[in-house]
Amino acid sequence: MAQNIRVRFAPSPTGPLHIGGVRTALYNYLFAKKHQGSFILRIEDTDRSRYVQGAEEYIVDSLNWLGIPFDEGPGKDAGFGPYRQSERKHLYKEYSDMLIASGNAYYAFDSSEELEKMREEYESKSETFIYNWHNRGRLKNSLSLSSDDVVNRISRGDHYVIRFKSPHSESIVLNDIIRGNITVDTQLLDDKVLFKSDGMPTYHLANIVDDHLMKISHVIRGEEWLPSLALHVLLYRAFGWEPPQFAHLPLIMKPEGKGKLSKRDGDKMGFPVFPLEWKNPEGDVSSGYRENGYLPEAVVNMLALLGWNPGTEQEWFSLTELVDQFDLERVHKSGAKFDPEKTKWFQHHYLQQIDNALLANQFAPIAEARAQELLNESSAEIDNQKLIKIVALLKERATFLEDLWEQGDFFFIAPTCYDEKAAKKAFKEDSPMILSQVKNLVLSIDDFVPEAISKKIKGWIVANDHGFGKVMMPLRLALVGEMKGPDVFDIISLLGSEETASRIQHAIDHIDQK
Repeated sequence: MAQNIRVRFAPSPTGPLHIGGVRTALYNYLFAKKHQGSFILRIEDTDRSRYVQGAEEYIVDSLNWLGIPFDEGPGKDAGFGPYRQSERKHLYKEYSDMLIASGNAYYAFDSSEELEKMREEYESKSETFIYNWHNRGRLKNSLSLSSDDVVNRISRGDHYVIRFKSPHSESIVLNDIIRGNITVDTQLLDDKVLFKSDGMPTYHLANIVDDHLMKISHVIRGEEWLPSLALHVLLYRAFGWEPPQFAHLPLIMKPEGKGKLSKRDGDKMGFPVFPLEWKNPEGDVSSGYRENGYLPEAVVNMLALLGWNPGTEQEWFSLTELVDQFDLERVHKSGAKFDPEKTKWFQHHYLQQIDNALLANQFAPIAEARAQELLNESSAEIDNQKLIKIVALLKERATFLEDLWEQGDFFFIAPTCYDEKAAKKAFKEDSPMILSQVKNLVLSIDDFVPEAISKKIKGWIVANDHGFGKVMMPLRLALVGEMKGPDVFDIISLLGSEETASRIQHAIDHIDQK
């Protein structure tokens, strides 16, 4: 691919970035990096009525957290800025005037009330009102009015919009990298508004002008823009410009049923649909993948495969591998069903890849805060080397950092009560005597490592013909409070002889009081 590859992600700052938008950004990033091109962020904020404070910062923070930062955009000008459409509005009138001059657009003075009345008339006949070739000659626009009337209306400040003049009868063939050739009959197209009465362009004009001026080579966007492709290609033709190549990505579908994945689906089923937590101006909070404990690598890997197939059985990809293997022609045409459990599967995998020391550092604040809360102490410091060993024992069963606490809270807080069902099964009449002897064994061990502890206790069990269940079940319950956790001898080694003996004694006292 010899041409200079330049792609853009062009969200509107109207709220949090949905993961569908995140995937669009990711595919643009992967395509750009695969071809040593540029990934551009352009903020499409021409609709100021829908602008939400903080949304642009949220978009930038999301891309950075995911590890797919933009090469050009707000704050990173490479000679094609500004990158906010609201700062480029002086450009668009000039280009709409060019279309007027070439006869490819026209002024329309119809009021919204007049158009609404026209729609109602059509509906009363069970017809749909479309402003285009078949009625524009009878409506209030510069095609039906005299030139003097048009000049007078504009000079006295009448409200008007500028509409594109769609061709009357033509079949145009549009090419999409993912979907192939698409044929459109221009008779079915409406004359879209390009320039609004408030002095701002619509998306259709602004994105065409900006893509041309920013030398965008490929437009990779969601399939919701597929119905606009014909208009956009016709606009390029009207300006006499070479259009970019287009690729329209499939929708991300609901986990259950039909339709596009929405925030409501996430709220209902308990998973986030935004990369980061979002607090709207009314104070409502929407959960994010980051705050839910997901790793960015897991989210990226999950999204990459949600609509793209590498053609192999490989499912785990680093960002570098994704860049190397990504191909737009392997993107699916049909929608991809979102699977919350598969996302957790990716998360579990990537958590296992984290170095134990790094994972311990990330887990330490959670463990200290929880221990402090439960112990009612102002601080709870945890030995770092011990924490590394604890994490190494627990991580295989964990999907999120929080799971490490759920799996191993007993390492930090001694049990004060015991699981009722397990206690009924494990604590027998002779358990206090057996546990007392195990306590004495533990206190007699000099080399306090799992192997030595195991050898000593197992040897004693065999020598006394106790049976392993009779000893190990009450011992685990004494140390943990439940029948959970890693190998008992690993637990004893990390707790230390004094703490282990103390917990055993507490269990003995509990049984004696029954």
